[in-house]
Formats: sequence, C-alpha cells, structure tokens
Amino acid sequence: MLNLISLTKLLGGEKRIRGGVHPDGHKSLTAGKPIDGGFPLPKKLFLPLQQHVGQPAEPCVKVGDTVLKGQLLAYSQGNISAPIHAPTSGTVVDITEWPAPHPSALPTPTLVLEPDGKDLWAELNVPEDPFALPPEEIALRVGAAGVVGMGGAAFPSAVKLNLGRRSKIHTLLVNGGECEPYLTCDDRLMRERAEQVVDGVRIMLHGLQCGKAKVGIEDNKPNAYAAMAKAAQAFPEIEVHQVPTHYPMGWDKQLIGYLTGLEVPADGRATDVGVLMHNVATAYAVHQAVRLGRPLVSRIVTVSGRAVDNPVNLEVPIGTLMGELLRYCGWRPDQTQRLLMGGPMMGDALPHADVPVVKGTCGVLALAAEPAAEAQPCIRCSRCVSACPVGLLPLEMASRIKAGQLDGAVGYGLKDCINCGSCSYVCPSKIPLVHYFRYAQSELVARQQAQHKSQQIKRLVEDRQARLDRIKAAQAAAMAEEEA
Repeated sequence: MLNLISLTKLLGGEKRIRGGVHPDGHKSLTAGKPIDGGFPLPKKLFLPLQQHVGQPAEPCVKVGDTVLKGQLLAYSQGNISAPIHAPTSGTVVDITEWPAPHPSALPTPTLVLEPDGKDLWAELNVPEDPFALPPEEIALRVGAAGVVGMGGAAFPSAVKLNLGRRSKIHTLLVNGGECEPYLTCDDRLMRERAEQVVDGVRIMLHGLQCGKAKVGIEDNKPNAYAAMAKAAQAFPEIEVHQVPTHYPMGWDKQLIGYLTGLEVPADGRATDVGVLMHNVATAYAVHQAVRLGRPLVSRIVTVSGRAVDNPVNLEVPIGTLMGELLRYCGWRPDQTQRLLMGGPMMGDALPHADVPVVKGTCGVLALAAEPAAEAQPCIRCSRCVSACPVGLLPLEMASRIKAGQLDGAVGYGLKDCINCGSCSYVCPSKIPLVHYFRYAQSELVARQQAQHKSQQIKRLVEDRQARLDRIKAAQAAAMAEEEA
C-alpha cells in the first residue's frame, strides 16, 4: 500500500502513482447532503484586500459609501493580483485591520461591509455569446471578475489563462479530485451544477484556444462522475475520467502524470509540458463571470468535523466569519481540538474562528479532541520515503532540520516538498515531519527576505556614499576654480 502503486485503469495502459496515502475519508458526513443555500446574510462581511497570491487590492470606495452586489470595492494592482467585489448590497462601514485567515491570524487590511438585506445586484456586463468574444477577452473578463484558483491556491485565474494562451497549451486539465478527507464541496458542485462547470470548461478552452480538456474525478465520487460525464456528452473535446482515490491526487503533477503520462520537471511548471490545470470550482466561477457577468462574490464551503452537529456544504458570501458558519451548523467549541481552513492534510490551522471566508476557502473544519500520540524516536523504517509523492527523503530532511542544518535539508529537496503531510500520516513513531518542513521553509523565506533587505540597505548606503562623494568632488572643483 505504501510503496509505489501500480494501477491499471485508464486508457488501457498501466498508470503508476508515486507515493501518497489513503487517509481516513470522513466525506460521508457531508457528501450525501445537497448544497445549503439558506445561510442568512451576516450583519457584517469582512473582506481582506489580500485574498489571492500577489499584490493586495487597492480600495476604490470609502467609508460611508453605499454599494450594490457585485460592485467593485478594490481594484487589482500589478500583474499578479485580483479585484474585490461586494458580496451583497450595503454600506462600507470601515476599512481597518482584521485577523487574517492564516495560522498567525495577524491583522491584515480589511474592508468591512454592512449588508442592507436587499441583496441588489449592480448592472452586469453580459455578452450575447461568450464564444463570439476574442480569446483574450475571456481572460480580461475573468480577471475583472476577480476569479482566483478556488481549490485553495488562490492564484489569479486570468494570469494562468494568459500564460496558457502564450504557452500554446494542448490540454486543459480540470481537477475534480478533491482528495482531502472531509471536503465535499467540489463533489456536490459537480453533482448539482455539472452543466455550469462544463460550460466554464468550454469557455476556458475558447480563451486558451486549446482543443482538449480532461476532467479528473476520484473514483470515490461516482455520482459526480456520472453527472459530469452526462453534461460533457455533447462536447467531444471534453473527456471526463475517473482517477484512483489516492491522496494527493489533487496535486497538479500527480494528476497530470496520471491523465496525460507527461512528467512536469521538478523545477518546472505544467505549462512546460503543454498542460494547464484549473479546479472545477474555478471553472464554475468562470462560467458565472463570463456567461452571466457575475464577479466572484460567494463560494461553496464544506463545514464539517466531529465537533459540528450538522456538517454540510454551504453557499456563503465571501467575507462571512467562519465562526458564524460553524454556529449555523451546530458547533461545539468545548469539544474542538483543532480549527482548520481547508482539509486536515494540507489545511491551515486557525487560532480562532473570528476570521473571514476568502475566495480560496474550500472548507472549515472543527475537529474533535483525540488522544494525542507522543512522538517517538525514528526507527528508520523508511515508510515516509515510500509515501512521499515527490520522491524525497523526509527522514533525512527532518534530521538535518532538527540539527539546525537547513542547507543540508535543502540538499535533500526541502524546497520541492509540497507539504502534503503523507510522511507524517504514515510515520509509526508519530513524528510531525511535515511541521518540521513547514517551519524550515518559512525560515528559508525569512532568511531570503533578510538577505534581500540587507542587500537593499547596503545598496542605499553605497548610493548615499557615492552621492556624498560626488557633492564633495563638485565642491572641491568649485573651490579650485575660485582659487584659480
């Protein structure tokens, strides 16, 4: 089970999956329940200006302004950024610092909107036919709608679409794997809104000028597969495939390798092998943005865990506090051991629930207390090596990190680690390996930032000294001229 797994399933050929694990599912808590759209509008919505990879958005409204649903609140800055829109109609009551949905929960610039309860849309820019638009117009509309990667990465989707068009993509890969335990928001989306997801895939194909799309869905979601296959039946350019239930199948390099047989270079991108990957929820957001002219102002979130009485998938406005979602679902705080944004394998632990849902929030989990296993010394069983989907040596990296030898850990591939947690999951000594790697990677980033700052300071000092030298030389020359 933990060694390299050979699976014969797809396209009549043998597919090999490197590493990975089969964590306990827990998807049954929410998989059988329809998406709940009855969540009431909160009294306030908290919209961080940094909800995506790249530069934070810049507010274009001020406190006291009344806004309509979908109205632009903050515009994107720089090449990698995404705008923020009003999730409902109401009044901007503050632009302040509010805890970010991050393990640190450090304050981040946040726009606070008080809903008026009317939920009135602004005028939308709806094209008569999306497929009559120039391909580059698709990316423009997706970018203007603030669409980002909905699987958690939160990378601005328009940037990927533009990059894909320039890179001559031959295959658009659509990730419906949802390999994290507990999470079922993509499963329910595919079951209930498959036609809209497929429409979003077709629109992205048009924008990329790409002729083929492959949708990968783990085989523990037969209803989602059936719904997507039926919705795509009339479009031969879209293939819907079942892939093995095997964490982390949602990792792009794993899914690309399985569905196309192509291997992305260790330090390369999917576009290097002619493939671009988007999540199914992103495809749905693209449909909303281009077909209907609606910016990204809400999303489906799995609210689950054993410390929740009624786990369910909720469609909620961006900016809703996670605590409100949990209370709506019967949260028992006194029985909560861990709060997570995302899944238990790669999600972010949260210190409290007073943080908002952002565009990349696919799940909010309240996990009940479990007996904590104490870490034991490594027994050199190498299970972590077999489980690593990247092909690294987790036990060697961890020993270097514990010894303070970060460079040594880098030599064993620390920078290539995707923090999937497979190594920690299989470790019989219960060593929190992935925590070591996350710590070390953050240390490397901090060192790089410190080095960059030091270089900047050195450059400023040198520039100042050069300026003083020039002034001094000019003064000396002037004095010499006067004396002459």
